[in-house]
Amino acid sequence: MTSSADAEPATLLDAARSGDRSALARLLSKVERGGAEARSVSEVTHELVGRATTVGITGAPGAGKSTLTSSLVREMRSSDVAVGVLAIDPSSPFTGGAILGDRVRMDEHVLDDDVFIRSMATRGHLGGLSVAVPDAARVLDAVGMEWVLIETVGVGQVEVEIAGEADTTIVVVNPGWGDTVQANKAGLMEIADIFVVNKADRAGVDETVSDLERMLSLRSGSEWRPLVIRTIATEGVGASQLWEAIQQHGEWSRSSGEFERRRTVRREQELRRIVNSLMAARVEELASGEAWRRASDDIAALRLDPWAAANGLLD
Repeated sequence: MTSSADAEPATLLDAARSGDRSALARLLSKVERGGAEARSVSEVTHELVGRATTVGITGAPGAGKSTLTSSLVREMRSSDVAVGVLAIDPSSPFTGGAILGDRVRMDEHVLDDDVFIRSMATRGHLGGLSVAVPDAARVLDAVGMEWVLIETVGVGQVEVEIAGEADTTIVVVNPGWGDTVQANKAGLMEIADIFVVNKADRAGVDETVSDLERMLSLRSGSEWRPLVIRTIATEGVGASQLWEAIQQHGEWSRSSGEFERRRTVRREQELRRIVNSLMAARVEELASGEAWRRASDDIAALRLDPWAAANGLLD
């Protein structure tokens, strides 16, 4: 028999699939909190997913990713597709929530029923963003979003990993973006399917495009050569070319088998992260119990070595 607590995510999902945006927001909040709540959402959504295409958008802070994302959403909506946006923001040190609000950066889309924008932060999720974001993307997929854009705030390890696991990954740079060594250190050259040179009305854009093309000519290991698109996101310039490039990459990815290969790898990586987060939760439990205190006393008294004590706790 299903308890009312167990049934709540299913009830919310039904409402969200019928267009209730408040219910969708509550589902995503459960995902962000992690633990049993996130697990209950995953249980009711997993059979409904697999249709949405994910696009990761990353790049250094200040590159214009949010404006570009908004411009891209506008272009995608002209093709009459439903779009979900997960904007990965830094966590507030006071509330734990996203510092930048859902509507501040892309408020032109707020009244569009086929666009849903959500800012996400680590909040209380033990597994962090790398666990919460795939769950959130599945929720958007399950409620009927055909495309899910995942925009990261920067190019830290977690952000690059999140963006790099999308079906198509866009790396946004600006003219005069810096040396190639730093780009390679950040892993941007490895994950990019499309490069966007935003703020292309600035000086140095031709040199930046040439620099990218030169680096890409040295790239090996993939049949796909990343496209380089120039945009001026504040004016919507280049958005249609970017949308075309995303679709072009998607067509190649599906015909070459890369699409399914990436999804297989992504599922395996996600499973590993979830196991790691569950193990971390188990460690937290062990570290606060009576058995932990006894093991600590035994180590201090030299009755046990740390390895034997650790194995005893795990057993």
